[in-house]
Amino acid sequence: MQVSGSHIGIIGGSGLYEFEALEINQTLDIETPFGKPSAPLVGGTLAGRQVWFLARHGKGHTILPTELNHKANIWALKSVGVDWIISVTAVGSLRDDYAPRDMVIPHQLIDHTSRREHATFFGGGIVAHPSLAHPYAEDLRQILIKACEQTSTTHHAQGIYINMDGPAFSTQAESQLYRQWGCDIIGMTNATEAKLAREAEIAFATLSMVTDYDCWHPEHDNVEVEMIIGHLMANAAKSQELLQAIIPMIPSEADYPEHKSLEFAIITAKDIWPKTTVKKLEPILRRFL
Repeated sequence: MQVSGSHIGIIGGSGLYEFEALEINQTLDIETPFGKPSAPLVGGTLAGRQVWFLARHGKGHTILPTELNHKANIWALKSVGVDWIISVTAVGSLRDDYAPRDMVIPHQLIDHTSRREHATFFGGGIVAHPSLAHPYAEDLRQILIKACEQTSTTHHAQGIYINMDGPAFSTQAESQLYRQWGCDIIGMTNATEAKLAREAEIAFATLSMVTDYDCWHPEHDNVEVEMIIGHLMANAAKSQELLQAIIPMIPSEADYPEHKSLEFAIITAKDIWPKTTVKKLEPILRRFL
């Protein structure tokens, strides 16, 4: 099959460890300047587009959220030509009306993690401050929403995602606090991915799959692990269907605002960029070189 257009990346979360619809044409075990990604990149075609799938937590779910090498993951995807990333995540709900098995397409993000040094490629002599006012690519978000509508998926077209460290879940006091802040869903991975994707000039949006109500909910103690696993598996199957609807709608040309997010963000003059840092960030700085 002839492949056209810029490449699409899929980061699979809890429950989504492979993308079955792909006509696989290669698997790449990439070593990056930041170490190894969570898993090999699985490349394949769908609807005439080259798609790269990455299992966020590794094959068999062996990597904790706090152990994730987000820099290696995003660098690897950028290095193979990815200009679009759909991040699939499992989340807890902080609202009554965002129920288990619903999909949420978040529009905003609160980074409540403690590992901020892992959330930038820059440093080492090159300083950049990209805008993250709108952390998700709005045009790409609209494609995800349209796919939910086309597949009759119960969904919520916006939501504020709060990113905690994990791996333990919230205390009840924390959960109530996040609700007071106006947060809608909670997870452990999305903030760093969004920040690094923006630095890599990749358009990024998220399919958040609700698996449970966080511990604020009065029925929380009645929720059994088997029930959550059931929601997780159902969500993963639905996300496969959604991804098949989403990919044909993604433009072939990478011309969203996010694809030029570094245009005025790099503060350091190019003539003093350290060669070692330029080499390290080559896929990200390529259009400036």
